[in-house]
Amino acid sequence: AKAAQTAVQQATAVLKDFYAKSAQATALAQSAQSPAEDAPETFDKPYQGLLPEGGNVVSFLEVVLTDFARLESETSTSEATETDAYDKFTFESKKDRALKENEKGHKTAKRSDSEGALAQTEEELKLTQGQLDKAVAYYEKLKPTCVDSGITYEERVKRREEEIQSLQEALKILAGTDLS
Repeated sequence: AKAAQTAVQQATAVLKDFYAKSAQATALAQSAQSPAEDAPETFDKPYQGLLPEGGNVVSFLEVVLTDFARLESETSTSEATETDAYDKFTFESKKDRALKENEKGHKTAKRSDSEGALAQTEEELKLTQGQLDKAVAYYEKLKPTCVDSGITYEERVKRREEEIQSLQEALKILAGTDLS
């Protein structure tokens, strides 16, 4: 658009100069001569251009020049706006990427820690399960003698009462009070 503006300005200047000079033109600075009798008809005065039409050409070129100037202005504005948008997008993209890379690093570290904790917990579970299995086996071994003696609660209470009574009698005998 800039090159076109320069070209149109030069063309306008050339045309304005031409039309300015053509008003004063004389045919090669020769004085008017009478034509020979057998000469064909030619111009009866020097060519001065088509002034009203020439003015229209200059006006047209001026309109073209303003159109090019407007186009350049709009293009520059559009480029500046798009450049700003691109720069903003690039900045936001880099920032977003950095945040995501950082988040990825944190999540990777957290995953690694979690996997380590899981492995440790599984190992502790195996050890605890082994201890529980041993305790259950020992309980099963002791259960028949301690818990399942085949005697109900009432029978045990009755036996205990009898044992207490017999111990009291033994105590009286040892104390020498009742020798019947």
